[in-house]
Amino acid sequence: MLLRKSYFCRSNSKNVIRVLDKSFEVFITKEEIQQEIGRLAEKINADYSNSDLVFLSVLNGAFMFTADLLKSISLDCEVSFVKMSSYSGVDSRGQVDELIGLGNNLAGKDIIIVEDIVDTGITIDKIKSLLEPEGVASVKVCTLLYKPDAFKGNEKPDYVGFSIPNAFVVGYGLDYNQKGRNHDTIYQIREQKKHRTSMLNIVLFGPPGAGKGTQSERLIEQYGLIHLSTGDIFRANIKGETELGVLAKTYIDKGQLVPDELTINMLKAEVSKQSDPKGFIFDGFPRTIAQAEALDALLASIETSITAMISLDVDEAELKDRLANRAKTSGRPDDANPDVIQNRIDVYKNETAPVKRFYEQQDKWVMINGIGTIDEITERLFATVDSL
Repeated sequence: MLLRKSYFCRSNSKNVIRVLDKSFEVFITKEEIQQEIGRLAEKINADYSNSDLVFLSVLNGAFMFTADLLKSISLDCEVSFVKMSSYSGVDSRGQVDELIGLGNNLAGKDIIIVEDIVDTGITIDKIKSLLEPEGVASVKVCTLLYKPDAFKGNEKPDYVGFSIPNAFVVGYGLDYNQKGRNHDTIYQIREQKKHRTSMLNIVLFGPPGAGKGTQSERLIEQYGLIHLSTGDIFRANIKGETELGVLAKTYIDKGQLVPDELTINMLKAEVSKQSDPKGFIFDGFPRTIAQAEALDALLASIETSITAMISLDVDEAELKDRLANRAKTSGRPDDANPDVIQNRIDVYKNETAPVKRFYEQQDKWVMINGIGTIDEITERLFATVDSL
């Protein structure tokens, strides 16, 4: 059994989907699902090698899980389907209506009840009670997902894929008001994971050539955000010969990095100039965990926080093509030098990796597919921000 906490992840699936009136984000990828199903099947194959086995699949939710599980079962077995009703909307009703489809002769047979998810456990207890007069040899439960915090049943499931928090999930057979079952990935409702403050604060990352500058401008225009670029702030303070600017210049002139404390103080000065801002978009900052922690503290001092770190994802081949084409009009020699381009990409990856992990741990990292037209990428970006 795997313990699965809330998190953002990078996968081939959409990171955020919309089902009816709610937004959901990737929780368990299709690759992780299939790997865990293989482990469950291996255990069942070993436990029931000499049994007259019947899988009792609980509809509607368990149909995908049952189908994939049986593909890895090497035993002679039967499968039957029963239908229960225990959900309405996003909350369990705490009751079971009816069991349909229990028509086979099950006497003397070993039963494995297959569920997509076990939360309260009421459905499982009801099925077990209805199996008692059937004279079955044994009854066990196999579930892909298990919510220990919500469980109120008599016996815990015997075979568990993922133990998850008590939040609502859709996909891979699981539904929200009958929608969303068709996805091959499991998604978790965003509203139960985080509630942002009224301010929208975004850290926007993207490798050289990802189009971060263009998309940043569109975010600013769409949501009325204040653009805070550490490069621009440094230049403005140095040009204006502010106290902070003069101090920063002493480090820059020596070829040294400007200390995080000084950078944060500059950011703080810029933030304090704004009257009732709708939010900020941070460009080029933070680049280290220490900077990310300092930024959290700064925003906490004004009773807000980072809403999300959004990363534009573009593969290296596409980045190199874009930069080579940009070199024809940009007049920047570094855009035309393959070695320089590769170094810039490598530096970006090395710098952003720890910061990405920092925001992943806060469930605030989101990856956006950066391939496509500018408008297509903007549409994805806006859809993601609207769902935050």
